[in-house]
Amino acid sequence: MKALDGIRILNLAVNLPGPAAAQRLHQLGASVVKVEPPTGDPMVLYHGDWYRSMAAGHGVVRIDLKSAEGRACLAELLKETDLLITASRPAALTRLGLDWPTLQQTCPGLCQVAIVGYPAPRENEAGHDLTYQASLGLLTPPHMPRTLLADMAGAELTVSAALTLLLARERGQGSGYAEVALSTAASFMAEPLRYRTTSPGALLGGGIPEYNIYQASDGWVAVAALEPHFKTRLEETLAVSSREEYQAVFLTRSAGEWQQLGRELDLPIVSVQLA
Repeated sequence: MKALDGIRILNLAVNLPGPAAAQRLHQLGASVVKVEPPTGDPMVLYHGDWYRSMAAGHGVVRIDLKSAEGRACLAELLKETDLLITASRPAALTRLGLDWPTLQQTCPGLCQVAIVGYPAPRENEAGHDLTYQASLGLLTPPHMPRTLLADMAGAELTVSAALTLLLARERGQGSGYAEVALSTAASFMAEPLRYRTTSPGALLGGGIPEYNIYQASDGWVAVAALEPHFKTRLEETLAVSSREEYQAVFLTRSAGEWQQLGRELDLPIVSVQLA
């Protein structure tokens, strides 16, 4: 038995983060049906392998929600659904009759998690992972982000919201609605930067030698001996204490050798993988 066995989820979201959240809920036992537009999910064109991974085990149907026939088909699916995931702007959901006030009347037992870009009053404003990160100081131009931080954080918040709604319903509090703003998800992930924890020269921004990145003989290693017992063990083993001594000693071995030594000494040292 898994926690969500018997729970039926209908996912109307394409791309990210809705499908990623739906896959996480499926892994917890929920059955998932994904509704795609007639042209399919654009994710197939961008990253087919990732699309197939996120849709694994899901039922996939294509429906034209702009047509009366398509909306009737969706209405039938909703009758058997416990949780609806959407990722359209609220104005678009209202036009389709998928706004929360309408769903409360037509599907009183249904819960909904609506993924939006920004919280009210900006909920109908356009945005994407890149713009959310840019507005929070998470970019270093001209470099593009190395991960889709807002989308993936938004997926996790969607999972949390879904579990909260389903638990509340299970406790007799009725169905509910939750809104997940991707800009808010990105803002949460930017907390270390906001508090200057990771600013250049700060504690976790290169300000201490035991938590830093060093060049090895054939690459780079990340050293995260932050706790005192890790720091003591590392510095006693390598006979180092200053940044200069750290830099010199890590040049004497390969990144793989340092990673192996870290495992042997139970120290957080790994080789840096360059994409």
